[in-house]
Amino acid sequence: MPTTINVGLSRKISTANYGSLGASCNVEFEAEHGLLDTDLQSFHALVKNAFTACRQAVQDELSRQTSAQPAISSNGAAATEPSNAAPGTTGNGNGRRQGNGNRRPNGRKATASQVRAIHAIINRQGLDLVQTLRDRCSVEFAEDLGIAQASQLIDDLKGATNGAGGHR
Repeated sequence: MPTTINVGLSRKISTANYGSLGASCNVEFEAEHGLLDTDLQSFHALVKNAFTACRQAVQDELSRQTSAQPAISSNGAAATEPSNAAPGTTGNGNGRRQGNGNRRPNGRKATASQVRAIHAIINRQGLDLVQTLRDRCSVEFAEDLGIAQASQLIDDLKGATNGAGGHR
C-alpha cells in the first residue's frame, strides 16, 4: 500500500501602501510505503525535491505578481547607479561608497518598516522591484535583505530622487 505525501509551501510579501502579495504551492504524491522503514534517505530526497519544486513555483509566482503590479512614476525614468560606483559597493548617504552591499554580517533581517519603505520607494519611482533588488543587492525579495543592507538601499533609492518624487 503506497504512502501519500503532501508537501506545501506558502509565502507572503508586503507591497506598497501596506498591501501584500501571496502565493502557495501544494503537491501530493504517492511513495512506496516501505521507503519510510527501509530507505529513509530516499524518502527525505523525495520530500526535499517536492519542497524545492514548490519553493521555485512560489518564487516565480511572486515575481510575476510583483512585476505585474502597476508602478507610477512622475517621468518614467529609472534610477541608475552613479557611473563611478564600483560593482557591489553601496553608498552611505554622504557621497562615499564602501564595502560589499551583499553582506549581512550580523544576520539580522530587514524590518517590516524597511521592507514597506523599499516597496513604496521603488513603486513611486516606477522601478521593477525584483530587477532592482537583483541588480543592487543580489536578492529577489526585500525580506531577504539584512537590516543594514535595507537601510543602505533606502538611502540610495531616496538619493536617486530630488525629494519631490521625481528623479534628478
